[in-house]
Amino acid sequence: MTVLIQGESGTGKDLLATEIHRRSNRGKGPFIALNCAALPEHLIESELFGYEKGAFTGATAMKRGKFELANGGVLFLDEVGDMSLATQAKLLRVLETRRVERLGSTTSQEVDVRIVSATNKDLAAEIAKQTFREDLYYRLRVVLLRIPALREHREDVPLLVQQFCRMLGEKHGRPGLAVSKEAMELLQLAEWKGNVRELKNVVESAIVMSSGETLTPTDFSPDFLGTRSSGAGASADAGLLALNDYREARRQFEIAFIKSKLREHSGNITKTAAAIGLHRQSLQEKLRELGIRAEPE
Repeated sequence: MTVLIQGESGTGKDLLATEIHRRSNRGKGPFIALNCAALPEHLIESELFGYEKGAFTGATAMKRGKFELANGGVLFLDEVGDMSLATQAKLLRVLETRRVERLGSTTSQEVDVRIVSATNKDLAAEIAKQTFREDLYYRLRVVLLRIPALREHREDVPLLVQQFCRMLGEKHGRPGLAVSKEAMELLQLAEWKGNVRELKNVVESAIVMSSGETLTPTDFSPDFLGTRSSGAGASADAGLLALNDYREARRQFEIAFIKSKLREHSGNITKTAAAIGLHRQSLQEKLRELGIRAEPE
């Protein structure tokens, strides 16, 4: 039966569609995806149904459409709510007849395809605006699955962060990274308007830019903190205040530590960098950042 997945952008609708396919009886068959929002209207039909040679200008050879390619498997229609009414009518006909006709052809062929679709739109509202067909909606949503926004299940943020640290840490040659309690608390307070996709990007940025074995609040971009949940209230404000205090304390420690090492090595940048475990250029950048002047004794 058909499945319709609803959820905001970045919640992982495509991953859920892939998992539905993997666990189904069609798991060994093809999984073909089409993003309906990424293509102009005149190209969606040729992508869905294919075309014969000479069907239109530029059709120099026959091309099989997504329905044919997905035969025996799953066709995933991402952002189906962006499909035009004309294409919706043709899609509905395929769902009803189980037959597809290439553009420029006079014959049709039977296809055995399961449709899984996804949208970030409220299709009931689109029906009211007459931009989405009601009969197609009920064809697509025999099973309706809704993926909640990340702000609706903040208790999963630590699990997601740990998974991203494992996965992305391996990718960037930094396995075994941990996240401090303070950083995790701040991550849970954020609004995450981009949902899991945004969280993943923020974690990956922290992994790439940090140097320690544990990710702390200062390793994460402060930009996302500005979109924290209003419902978090005083807890979020207290967390941000603690973060600012932590950053200033860390800055003062770095200044004192680097000045001490410079004195030990008579202001020699190369020797000081080697003692600290930094590249010479990295130390010079840190000196500029902290406003420290290295003056040989």
